[in-house]
Amino acid sequence: MSRPILPGFHPDPTICRVGDDFYLATSSFEYFPGVPLFHSTDLLTWTQLGNVLDRPSQLPLTAQSGGIFAPTLRHHDGRFWMVTTQIDRIADGHLIVTATDPAGPWSEPVFTTGTLGIDPDLAWDDDGVCHLSWTRFSPTGSEIVQARLDPESGALLSEPKPLWNGTGLAHAEGPHLHRRGDWWYLLIAEGGTERGHAVSIARSRAIDGPFESNPANPILSHRSTDHPVQNTGHADLVELPNGEWAMVYLGVRPRGMTPGFHVNGRETFLAGIDWVDDWPVVDESRHVAPPAQTDFVDRFEADELDPRWISSGGPAGAWLPRGVAGAVTVPPLREAPDAFLGVRTRDERWQAELTVAAGDAALVLRLDAAHLVRVETDAGCIRAIARIGGIDIPLGEETRTAECVVLAIRADDAPTGIGVRSGPDILRLGVVLAGVFAELASLDGRYVSTEVAGGFTGRVIGFSPAARGGTISTFATHRIEEDDA
Repeated sequence: MSRPILPGFHPDPTICRVGDDFYLATSSFEYFPGVPLFHSTDLLTWTQLGNVLDRPSQLPLTAQSGGIFAPTLRHHDGRFWMVTTQIDRIADGHLIVTATDPAGPWSEPVFTTGTLGIDPDLAWDDDGVCHLSWTRFSPTGSEIVQARLDPESGALLSEPKPLWNGTGLAHAEGPHLHRRGDWWYLLIAEGGTERGHAVSIARSRAIDGPFESNPANPILSHRSTDHPVQNTGHADLVELPNGEWAMVYLGVRPRGMTPGFHVNGRETFLAGIDWVDDWPVVDESRHVAPPAQTDFVDRFEADELDPRWISSGGPAGAWLPRGVAGAVTVPPLREAPDAFLGVRTRDERWQAELTVAAGDAALVLRLDAAHLVRVETDAGCIRAIARIGGIDIPLGEETRTAECVVLAIRADDAPTGIGVRSGPDILRLGVVLAGVFAELASLDGRYVSTEVAGGFTGRVIGFSPAARGGTISTFATHRIEEDDA
């Protein structure tokens, strides 16, 4: 109940089932490709199939902000449907794409003009009519609204009508509609995305209401508790082949002293569902996820990048042309000053390594463009730098003694002070010499946490250009077990 099924920056989970197969997608915000998509047959172990929005024509990101907010994934009439909002194109409405194979290709998007807001959901009634529900902004806050929709064109077939605004907590959002028996259930998030986050539910005999609130709301929240998982909310439901139900939801794992600092972003968790008097009761202890396989090594031998790679502000192909198999060529910093390619960090303790075979490159741990650490080669030296609030701070420097260099960043447990750890971790920057990590500098991990930087993402570890440009032969990241820390 405190171990995620998808560790790392995987927020706003949405799930559907086709036969014995489960499919799950999450939001991706400023990163490209968008909306990572996963498959499982047991709800506990997941394999990434790809990313739904993997072409610039589907997701034209140009800035290191905004991007994709919460999606909904559904299967209807032989097709997979994904609806979401690109926040920097919010005036265009929500975007809908479809596929017959969840691994792709996915269609070009259609937009639901006149639906200003976020967190869209699709549901089909008994007559096959599609209903679009979403969070609409209003002068008094937000409200959950619904309209009938032609999902092929994106055209609304009715005026939006209010459905339910939750129990009175702030920021009712993230609606998902589900049918069970004679009831339609409207699942929402409320209370804000921080410590007060909660999941609430209402039901109606009709898909468009009126909805009655569950007297036991919220059905899930860790607010005002000492549970190691906090900020729980933004859930979705799925029926299992045996008729049971389960819930996926997001949460964070803060560490350190008050207010607690989380660094890997909002992660995806799993709970069981019991039904009592036709209301869902959440059982967080039913499904115990095994440790996820988080180690990752890429020697760049494949024709295409692994789907775990993500870049900020648009596709990496614009600045990272593929050369010979077994290496990638990174341009000089002056040609691509904002370029970055990385993978989500997924462990509390880990080490990442970047083999720079020739020239210059940087190993970067990034929360956003203004909060990161990097260790880089620059001709005859190796340099460690932190960027905090957009200000670059030199941390250390040493002479480069070989053309081929293995740069390294590791996250270790923060030191213990008065019986507790002050922050989430300590970040160590250095190189690997003869298989042993040699530290050049270190930094308190709080400076690269969401509580300091803000935003909706999590840490991403990868590489970017430096100085003259260079050749990278290997990137690797692995979990550090507690006994080895």
